Amino acid sequence: MSVKIDSVCESSYGAKAGILGGDELVSINGNEIFDVLDYRFYVQAKKLSIVLLRNGEEFKTNIRKSDEYADIGLEFSTYLMDKQHACKNKCVFCFVDQMPKGMRDTLYFKDDDSRMSFLFGNYITLTGLCEREVQRIIDMHISPINISVHTMNPKLRVEMMKNPHAGEVLSILDRLSENEIDMNTQLVLCPGINDGDELRFSLEELSKLYPSVKSIAAVPVGLTKYRDGLYPLRTYTKEEAANVIDIIDEFNAHFAYYNGGQILAYASDEFYLLAERELPGADYYGEFSQLDNGVGMCALLKDEFINALEQESSREVKKNITIATGYAAFNLLSELSKMAEEKFPGLSVDVIKIKNNFFGDTVTVAGLITGQDFKEQLKSFALGEKVLIPRVSLRNEGDRFLDDITLDELSKYLETPVFSVENDGYKLLDMMIND
Repeated sequence: MSVKIDSVCESSYGAKAGILGGDELVSINGNEIFDVLDYRFYVQAKKLSIVLLRNGEEFKTNIRKSDEYADIGLEFSTYLMDKQHACKNKCVFCFVDQMPKGMRDTLYFKDDDSRMSFLFGNYITLTGLCEREVQRIIDMHISPINISVHTMNPKLRVEMMKNPHAGEVLSILDRLSENEIDMNTQLVLCPGINDGDELRFSLEELSKLYPSVKSIAAVPVGLTKYRDGLYPLRTYTKEEAANVIDIIDEFNAHFAYYNGGQILAYASDEFYLLAERELPGADYYGEFSQLDNGVGMCALLKDEFINALEQESSREVKKNITIATGYAAFNLLSELSKMAEEKFPGLSVDVIKIKNNFFGDTVTVAGLITGQDFKEQLKSFALGEKVLIPRVSLRNEGDRFLDDITLDELSKYLETPVFSVENDGYKLLDMMIND
């Protein structure tokens, strides 16, 4: 195995050692290089013995660095130095399968790449790992790993993920635990399938891997209106969502009794909203290890916003602004806006809830609101001096919605500046009261 070098930075260690663009990197200090994880791990040494291929012929070079963490200047055509690994499953609840046609290609790619889990926090199912990759996680002590478990029942996991190997790979969890690899796990729950007693079983089995299993997040299945021909699923009722919370609370009470008060499992904010239950406070969520799963986002935002308010002196703020968000966050943002209006006379904040017409009204989270829905539903309002929208509605680069409408296009259409705000209470208050 070798990885082609795209270019070499001028005056770098690599350039001085005679390495050229087009050379193929084979190994560093006797360790084969397959991708970015191998490269970044093994390049961290003061003395490097490097084997390369040039025009099919092997040659060797040595590098001595003054700092073991210094880069040697090799550039590759992709960040991973390899193609991103696609998912091999056909999960009955897969959100990508529920996307309409005609969107940008990247939205149809099903990621299941262990490297992306470590580097960017993505979740993996374990079904795409080969033995070399499992052993590499252990040898390099790559931690934490985020894992989509869904169920600890091997037979049910096969049925849900439509992969004959989905059950047997659960044994990898034991290997990772034995080697003290930290894991954050998630269960995408589907009504009547992996909740109820199956949820109790999964929680109990995962708890046996504590403290390697650091957290368990339970998230309700997300369903769009584009499900023709797909497995019959439905959304959670109020009573069913409440039952999920009760099962998790019951489990946590038992687990905490034997583990010094530690909480291990969390229902996502969406379950509390569906059940019309009061959300826990910020202290409940510890280190907020499952924020990307929508676990504790509301509590953290509220806690930060209140702290930010307390640090500000009351003063007149003559501003009229609009906040546009999904149904899920509407009540919380309305509550926070009223707090700000009380503290700052003259401030007027109009919070507008945006219905998800694009994906269907069962989708209530802000991260899946399209630019078109913002355009159509905001155009009839007096928007004031500016509009604030959730940062999660945009792609990672922060400029474009799922339907490829840009933030600039939305601002021009509404004839009002539109700004995106992260899930950060301090930044939200700053955007409310300052220019």
